[in-house]
Amino acid sequence: MKPPYRGRIAPTPTGYLHLGHARTFWIAMERANEAGGQLIFRDEDLDPQRCKPEFSASAIEDLRWFGCDWQEGPDLHGPFGPYRQSERDTLFLEAWEQLKNRGYIYPCDKSRKDVARAARAPHAEDEAAEPIYPENWRPPLGHGRDAESPGAINWRFRVPDERRVDFDDARLGPCAFECLRDFGDFLVWRKDGVPAYELAVVVDDAAMQISEVVRGEDLLISTARQLLLYEALGLTPPGFYHAPLLCDTSGQRLAKRNRSLTLRELRAAGHRPEQLRQSEDWWSGLDD
Repeated sequence: MKPPYRGRIAPTPTGYLHLGHARTFWIAMERANEAGGQLIFRDEDLDPQRCKPEFSASAIEDLRWFGCDWQEGPDLHGPFGPYRQSERDTLFLEAWEQLKNRGYIYPCDKSRKDVARAARAPHAEDEAAEPIYPENWRPPLGHGRDAESPGAINWRFRVPDERRVDFDDARLGPCAFECLRDFGDFLVWRKDGVPAYELAVVVDDAAMQISEVVRGEDLLISTARQLLLYEALGLTPPGFYHAPLLCDTSGQRLAKRNRSLTLRELRAAGHRPEQLRQSEDWWSGLDD
């Protein structure tokens, strides 16, 4: 018997949401509704330096104004809470412990800038992308296994050699990425005591019984990495649907750091959600 559909929307409260976020979250809601399932709102507020309570509150308010609806979340509660990642650190530490004990991860004193310089590559534009971690920097197998806590150091997942990660995306079809060619050893825990994105979403999606993850297609490589984590932790992965990204008139994708027009600004300017959803730009790329 097929398990019930459970989707999720998971904004990171580092700024106000823009129309690109709204479209991806709207797609997630529609897919949950079409499947007769549930949609979960999760506040991914792990980064204490960048995440702000006012942005968490505005995400809920702005998405409600836009017409998005969910059945579980920090404003509604539910059986799989808490729904703020900053309150779920015990689960992340348990996953770190499992990965460490099984030899999948190791402590690393190299920064992202160190990796970029070693690869002679420019700084990655997206959080999901980074230069390949040099294999000669890897410590021996078992290094760090005696650690009792993550401590003030980065921890990386040791990507298997000569491994291809395949998955079938609900929109894009078959996808494949080669380990150590398309991506290398990646962060699972940061030296400031925060689990990295890859680990946190795997742990939470599994714990909340998410059956399908809907997110932007800029996170395809993240999906390949996360599938390795699901395997290492003995967890069943969800399905994936990677939505196209909205771009501005110059062809640049909408992003918080580019100060893209926010839902809050659109609302203040008198725009109505149904009008925004009927625009040509809203539908572009959805049938690719």
